[in-house]
Amino acid sequence: MDGFESYLQNLLDSVAALPPLLLWFFFAFSNFAENVFPPWPGDTVTVFGGFLVARENSGFGILALVTSTFFGNLAGAWVMYSFGNRFLHWLKHKDFPFKSELYDEEAIHKTLNWFSRNSVLVVIFSRFSAGIRFFVSIVAGMVHMRPIAFFSYFSLAVLLWCGLLIYAGFYLGSNWEKVLEFLNLYNKIITFLLIAAGLIFVAYRWKTYRVSEKNKQKEN
Repeated sequence: MDGFESYLQNLLDSVAALPPLLLWFFFAFSNFAENVFPPWPGDTVTVFGGFLVARENSGFGILALVTSTFFGNLAGAWVMYSFGNRFLHWLKHKDFPFKSELYDEEAIHKTLNWFSRNSVLVVIFSRFSAGIRFFVSIVAGMVHMRPIAFFSYFSLAVLLWCGLLIYAGFYLGSNWEKVLEFLNLYNKIITFLLIAAGLIFVAYRWKTYRVSEKNKQKEN
């Protein structure tokens, strides 16, 4: 067990001894933090919550865990959605070093248009990947996705994903840490697939660009 895992285990042991009201705020904060600070191990804490509920003497029930998880996620998503709503305007009108190299308005609009067309699927399935869920709320705000639509789909995704984590922690009981082994492997696979898809996309765009340049040269 490395230093961070040891620290996390000690933290969770301390959390287990908290009164139910403080536990509610802890799990709400954990899910809030996961949305605004991706390194926070939100999935781990949620699985631990399922284990905690399974303990008969914990005094912390399933309803408390579900509501704290749900509202914590909504609060975090709202913060990042609001940030995204203002970020693109700031980026467009703010002068900063290397802006011309970094700010490609055409590429940004193509990306945002793609998100707008696929927003429902992206919002729902992003919850199942720790690598992209942080960015989706920001991009949803950038494209001005209707708040009622975004938070409806986001809520559905939270209930599905966090429900699975809570059930796994509850079902496995004292063996809840086995879920973490699966999550570690799962996230590695998803990350690999995302990187591979990104590389394929870049290669495709580069090939398209080269073909376009050659055609221009022939026309000239």
